[in-house]
Amino acid sequence: MNATADSKHFSILIADDDRNSRDALRDIIQPEGFQTIVASSGEEAIDIVRGVTIHLVLLDMHMPTLTGLETLQVVRQINAQLPAILVTGDPSDRLVRDAIRAQFFSVLPKPVSKGLLLYTVLKALARFYGLA
Repeated sequence: MNATADSKHFSILIADDDRNSRDALRDIIQPEGFQTIVASSGEEAIDIVRGVTIHLVLLDMHMPTLTGLETLQVVRQINAQLPAILVTGDPSDRLVRDAIRAQFFSVLPKPVSKGLLLYTVLKALARFYGLA
């Protein structure tokens, strides 16, 4: 699946405290031409959003100190329009409702399939940036 010729212009931040999960997400997204930046915590993700142009964030729900939901609350104070996708091993109905209220673009269950991840990333970028 080739994203588009424009994909290299989009930077995606992946925040997950589990190195294997982070690497797996990066290994799916980066070969499609996207610039990927990784963070091992919500705090690190916030610092990155403060200093680097990010076009989309993938946030793990269960990270120490700040959850994905809490991280997005702070990130939205820095960039209110930044699209976000929540990744979780526990996609309960309540969590999905909380994610919708927090204006996540989507909630993806772990382990994330390559096709679903790329489809969701492209849909989010298309909605927010007009990526074809």
